[in-house]
Amino acid sequence: MMLRYALRTVRARKAGFLGAFLALMCAAALITACGTLLDTGLRGTIPTERYAATPVVVSGDQYVHQTTVKHKHGKTKVKHKAKPIAERAWLPARLGSRITDLPGTARVVPELTFLAEPSTPAGTGGRTAYGHAWESAALTPYRLTAGSPPTSDGDLVVDDYLAARAHLRPGDRLTVQSTQAPRRYRITGIAAPATAVRHQTSLFFSAAEARRLAAHPGQVTAFGVLPAKGADPERVRQEVVRALHGTTAQVGTGDARGPVEFLDAAAARVRLVSMGAAMGGTSLLVAVLVVVGTFALTVQQRHRELALLRAIAATPGQIRTLLGREALIVGAAAGTAGALLGLPLGGWLYSRFVALGAVPATLERTVSAFPPLAALAATLFGAWAAARIASRRVARIRPAEALAEARTERARPAWGRIAAGLLLLAGGGVLVAVLSVLRTEAASTPVTFLAVIILSTSVALLGPLLVRTAALLLAGPLRLTGHGGRLATANLRANAARMASVVTPLTLLIGMTCTVLFVQSTLGDAARTQARDGVRADWVVAAPGPGVPAEAAQRLRAQHDTVTEVIRTTVRVGLDKYPAQGVTPAGLTRTWDPKVTAGSLGRLAPGTVAVSQLAASHNHLKLGSTLKVTLGDGTPATLTVAAVYARGLGFGDLTFAHDLIVRHVDNPLASSVLVGTARTQTQLATTLREFPGLRILSPAAADNLQAEQQQTNAEVNYLAMGLVLAFTAIAVVNTLAMSVAERVREFALLRLAGATRRQVLRMLRTETLSVLLLATSLGSGIALAVLTAFSLGMTGRAAPSVTPLLYVSVVAVAGLLALMAGAVPGRAALRVRAVTVATAQE
Repeated sequence: MMLRYALRTVRARKAGFLGAFLALMCAAALITACGTLLDTGLRGTIPTERYAATPVVVSGDQYVHQTTVKHKHGKTKVKHKAKPIAERAWLPARLGSRITDLPGTARVVPELTFLAEPSTPAGTGGRTAYGHAWESAALTPYRLTAGSPPTSDGDLVVDDYLAARAHLRPGDRLTVQSTQAPRRYRITGIAAPATAVRHQTSLFFSAAEARRLAAHPGQVTAFGVLPAKGADPERVRQEVVRALHGTTAQVGTGDARGPVEFLDAAAARVRLVSMGAAMGGTSLLVAVLVVVGTFALTVQQRHRELALLRAIAATPGQIRTLLGREALIVGAAAGTAGALLGLPLGGWLYSRFVALGAVPATLERTVSAFPPLAALAATLFGAWAAARIASRRVARIRPAEALAEARTERARPAWGRIAAGLLLLAGGGVLVAVLSVLRTEAASTPVTFLAVIILSTSVALLGPLLVRTAALLLAGPLRLTGHGGRLATANLRANAARMASVVTPLTLLIGMTCTVLFVQSTLGDAARTQARDGVRADWVVAAPGPGVPAEAAQRLRAQHDTVTEVIRTTVRVGLDKYPAQGVTPAGLTRTWDPKVTAGSLGRLAPGTVAVSQLAASHNHLKLGSTLKVTLGDGTPATLTVAAVYARGLGFGDLTFAHDLIVRHVDNPLASSVLVGTARTQTQLATTLREFPGLRILSPAAADNLQAEQQQTNAEVNYLAMGLVLAFTAIAVVNTLAMSVAERVREFALLRLAGATRRQVLRMLRTETLSVLLLATSLGSGIALAVLTAFSLGMTGRAAPSVTPLLYVSVVAVAGLLALMAGAVPGRAALRVRAVTVATAQE
C-alpha cells in the first residue's frame, strides 16, 4: 500500500521531486566517472607492442619489498608489502646463459631499451622514441623494407613511421640525442613491424653502439624467450621460472608483458587508483551533504501535507516508510540516468588526463558494470538515508504539533542538531590542527579536503542559527534599502531553515573552490621561492628535449666555469617515496645553496647524502647517521648523512652525488646545469654551439620556466577536483531554484497586499545577496583556516598564497549563480496572476 501511495505522490509532485532527482543524478554520474578511473587503475590492460611475437619475457623486479614479522599472543603474523620503483630495473646479462638451452626454447634474445630522441623538424608525433640493438628486432618482429641492417657504430635503422613522417630514406643522415652527446648517424635501412605499433617509435643501432648508449655494462633490460616450433609457451614459462629461481627476475606472459614494455603505464595505474579514490571519496562526501540538504528542503516544502497525514492517524513508521520509498523511487530513476551519463563522463575525464600527460595512452581504459552498479547502489542508499534523516522531526512529533509547525517554522533548531553541529565544528577544528603538523603532500591533501567538508557540514547543521544571527546583524543596513530590505529581514528571521539550505551549498562551493585553487599556489609558490633563493648560479643551461649531455658540462668546465649538473629521480627509504636529485659536488656552494642547517656540502660524495629537515625528522637522522635507500632502479645503497638543509620543498628531500645517481636512472642527461661564471650569455652559447637546442637562461628565466611546468601539473589537480566543484555549483542553482519556486503563494499574497512586482523581485534579490554574504564569509573563513594550517605544515609559514583577483572571481561567479538561480524562477512565479495563485488549491 505504501509503495502504491509513494508512486502516486511522486507522479503527482514531479516538479517537487525534480530538485532531488537532479542532485541524485549528478551524484551518480560523478561517482560512476570516478569509479571508471579507479577501475582502469586496478584492472586496465597495457597491451604489448614491442614484445608482440615474444610469448615469454624475462624482466627485472620493478618493486621494492618489505616483510614484517610480528609475534603477538603466541601467534606469528607475516605481512608483505611492495611499492613500485621510479626507474627501470636492469638484469645481469649472465642470466641469459641459464635459460638459453631450456627444453622448448628456440632462442633467447637480450633486449636493450634506452633513450634515443631523433632530431627532425617534424618530431615524432607525440610518440616516445627508444633505442634498441638490431638483434632485438625479432621480438616484435621488425623486418627491413628497404636497405640493410646496422653493422657499424655509425649505422642506424629507423621504423617506417618515423621514416614517413620525416621523409627519411637509406643514405640520409639523422642526428640522435641519446644518453651521450648528440651524434649523426647514417640511415642504412627502414624497418616495419609485423603488428601495429602505435605508441612508440624505434631506432635500431648496432650491438656495440647500443651497449654504449645503454650505459649499463653487463646488464640488459629484458630477455625475450622465443619458443621452439610446436612448443607450449606455458611449459616454456614454467621452465624459465624454475631456471631463474633464487633471482629477482620476473617472468611474464600475456598481458603481463605490457607493463615490462611501458613502465610509465604501470606507474600510472597507482596514480590513477589514487586519483580515482580521492575524487570518488570527496565526491561521495559532497554528494551526501548536498543530497541530505536537498531532501531536507523537499520534506520542509511538504510539511503541511505530512502534518495532515499525522493528524489523520498516520504513524511515525508509516511516514518514514512513505518518504523512504519515495526516495528509493526517485533514487532508482536518478541513479540509473546518472550512471549512464557517468560512463561518457568518465571517458572524457580519462581522455583529458591523457592529453595533460597524467596518464599515458598505453594504459587502456576499462569499462565494466561495477562502477555504474556501485553508483546506483550508493544513490539508492544515499536517497533513502537522506529521506530518513530529513523526516526524523516530522515523523516523531505529535499530530497537533505537526499541524502547528506546518504554518510557522520552529523558533530554534532541535538540541540534537545543535549538538551534532558543534561536535562537527570541533572535529573540523581538530582536523585543521592536525593539518598544521603534516609535512608531506600525500598526507595533507586528503585531510585538507576532508576538513572543508566537515566544517561545511557543521555549517549545514548550525545553519538556522547562523542565518538568524546574520539577519540580526544585517537588520540595520537592510532597513536602509527600503521596503524590500525590511521584507528580506523578516523572511531571513522567519524562514531560517529554508535560507540555511541555500547557505550550505554556497558555503561549500566557495570554501572548496578556494581550497582547490590556493592549495596548489601555496605549495607551488613556496617551492619556487625556495628554489629561487637557493640558486646562486649566474646562468642555467636547459634543454627543451631529454636534457643536457654530460659532454656539454665538460665543455664549460674546460673554460674554468663552475658547473653543477642536476639529475632528478625518486628513491625510497623503506617503502616511503622521496623526491631526490644528484648534483656535482665540486664547487657546489658557488652555484647552489639549500640553506644548510647542519654539516657541510663539502662532504657530499658517492658514499654520503644530504637530507632535508623533513627527511631527517621522519627518519630520525642526524649528522653521521646511516641511511639505507633504494635507488630509482631498485639498487640498495647505504650512505652516511653529510648535511641537513632547510629548502627541501624547492630541491627535493634527498641530495646525492651526481656520479652515484647517474648510473641508476633511465635518463642520465641533466635536467639543468647551473653555471657560475663571469662570462656572458653569448660566450656560453658559443662554447655550446655543437649542442643544438640548449638554452642559456638567467636564473629568473629558468624560474619562469619552472612555473610553467608547475602550472601544467596543477591543471591535472584542477581537472580532478573540477567535476566536484561543478557538481557543487549545480547543487547551488538547484537548491536556490527549489527554495524560490516553493514561494509562489507567498509572492502572490505580497502582490495582493500591495507590493509591486519590482518590490518583490528586489526583496528576493536582497535575500539572495544576504545569503551570499553569509556564505562568502563562512566559506572564506573555512578556506582561510584550512589553507593557513596547510601552509604552516608544508612550508613552516602561516602564509597561504592567495591571488586577490582569483578570489574575487570565485565569489563573483558564486554570486552570479545565486542571483540567476533566484531571479529566473522568481520572475516565472510572478508571471502568473496573483489572484489565480492565491485562490488555487495547494
